[in-house]
Amino acid sequence: MIDEALKQKLIAFRRERDWEQFHTPKDVAISLSIEAAELLEWFQWRRDEEVTEMLTGKKREALEDEIADVAVYLTYLCHDLDVDLAAAVERKMHKNAAKYPKDRVKGRSDKYNEYS
Repeated sequence: MIDEALKQKLIAFRRERDWEQFHTPKDVAISLSIEAAELLEWFQWRRDEEVTEMLTGKKREALEDEIADVAVYLTYLCHDLDVDLAAAVERKMHKNAAKYPKDRVKGRSDKYNEYS
């Protein structure tokens, strides 16, 4: 999670450029999705060995940039909608624990409505 000081730097960066006018929740969500797709593209068509090689090579920074872009837009969206990301994740973990009891799903990849 992004700490408060970095979050404030991101908000100030956007404000100094007068970009808030373009950052409606809809548009930030769209941008978040686009950046997530760019992150996926980094892995597309690559074998595990190629990904491992890229992670230890010069291309690693490109992956980190894509991850950072996702984090930035998610931070903007949470800020703009007044969502406490840590609290939302905590709540979701409780829901996931109920959906996926460890004694029933350990070692399985089924969706919650597919296991018996």
